[in-house]
Amino acid sequence: MDEKPLDCLVIGGGPAGLTAAIYLSRYHLDIMVVDGGKSRAAWIPCTRNHAGFPEGISGKELLDRMKEQARRYGTRIEDGQVTRIERDEESGLFTAEWGSGPVTARTVLLATGVTNRRPPMDEEAHDDALAQGLIRYCPICDGYEVTDKRVAIIGSEERGRAETLFLRSYTADLTLIAPDGPLELKGVDRRSLTEAGVKLVDGPIEAIEPADDQITVAVGGQRLNFDSIYPALGSDTHTQLAEMLGAAQAGDACIRVDSHQRTSVPGLYAAGDVVLGLDQISHAMGEGGVASTTIRNDLAKVRQLRR
Repeated sequence: MDEKPLDCLVIGGGPAGLTAAIYLSRYHLDIMVVDGGKSRAAWIPCTRNHAGFPEGISGKELLDRMKEQARRYGTRIEDGQVTRIERDEESGLFTAEWGSGPVTARTVLLATGVTNRRPPMDEEAHDDALAQGLIRYCPICDGYEVTDKRVAIIGSEERGRAETLFLRSYTADLTLIAPDGPLELKGVDRRSLTEAGVKLVDGPIEAIEPADDQITVAVGGQRLNFDSIYPALGSDTHTQLAEMLGAAQAGDACIRVDSHQRTSVPGLYAAGDVVLGLDQISHAMGEGGVASTTIRNDLAKVRQLRR
């Protein structure tokens, strides 16, 4: 264990965590990023919503560039999954543990994000289809790319209805397919979908088969072909470390923070989709910038930061 505590330990190497790391290092603070290598941004074949990249940029390339930028200013980035964290009430110091052993820090930023729930299919086939744009997860990000194409939404209940109606502003050829059984929709929700011209298909889905230029969903004895599918199956927010520390959660299973990204635990901050699942790189980066500045200013209240 390092004798001198870090000024900040950033847990998570996605857009929020890496933005914060760049800021924190440029504040001349001693920080470390522990990256589990599971950022959803790495899934993105090409993001075209990110300002400043007219031709778009892949999520992996964007993360690589951000890591390079952070390292340029002194950020240490370690590969690993933090499995345990605790806070000493007397000193206020945090101790986190992963494969490389424990480390102590004055503050911690949780940028652990969320994981999308995947449809039932082979993992390699899923990842290949994702790279080809046959499977998509964020209609805000890439709805433009399915303009006037054949699109299926895999989901049910309110989540499936809402995502389907959002996509209706991009294409009229929409099919909502229940993954496991009959579509579970309230009467008013079913009417809103049928009025929008959406085809409704009961599950269960028997198979999802990507091909070169289309993806086939086998359901109810039919084989339905689409240009892209959007799984609307929800996501799992990575709040386990916050729970270990007793941080308050919001009603949507995210970590509760104030307007400056402070959690209910002194010295603990959170940013990105673990706070609000908006699924937008720009939003996560903005929260990373806010969190890092708050951390710097809170540290300065305890000890003078001078050259």
